[in-house]
Amino acid sequence: MPMLIAVQPSVAKDKRGFLLESYKESEFLRGGINTRFVQDNISFSTKDVIRGLHYQLNPHAQSKLVSVASGEIMDVAVDVRRGSPTYGKWASRRLSSENHEMLFVPRGFAHGFCVLSESALVTYRVDHEYAAGAERGVRWNDPFLAIDWPIRNPIVSQKDAELPFLNNAEKNFNFGRDS
Repeated sequence: MPMLIAVQPSVAKDKRGFLLESYKESEFLRGGINTRFVQDNISFSTKDVIRGLHYQLNPHAQSKLVSVASGEIMDVAVDVRRGSPTYGKWASRRLSSENHEMLFVPRGFAHGFCVLSESALVTYRVDHEYAAGAERGVRWNDPFLAIDWPIRNPIVSQKDAELPFLNNAEKNFNFGRDS
């Protein structure tokens, strides 16, 4: 069964700064991530921005490895696999340039984040190239999901504000078959 995996990369620090191994295939395989990444994305956002919750339909579904190069975010993933015992449940993790943690979000999960710092530079590596026609999402403030966003006045794009609630969203993920 796919699951969210928190990744703590190797970081060498000294008085000059640090060197971070953001991806090392042998370590990722040892940690249960057997994914071939094919595209890197960078997102810059300001404080109180919420992006998401996004996913791509099969056969263009994406697993994502999310990290923060600068700033701090609350990263969120929602299980959208029909028949899953955790369908509609969400999990979150604070990712920052200070803690260097990353989050692996497998296919079948909607993904989003909110910016907690003045700004954030978020990077995510994906295992399938972006396909505009397969892009879908779930509204960030769906009452069924009841995500506890830690900001009061979020800044959301019109596109994200008009996404459907989970029960009305197009999804083609099935627990077991796509897991």
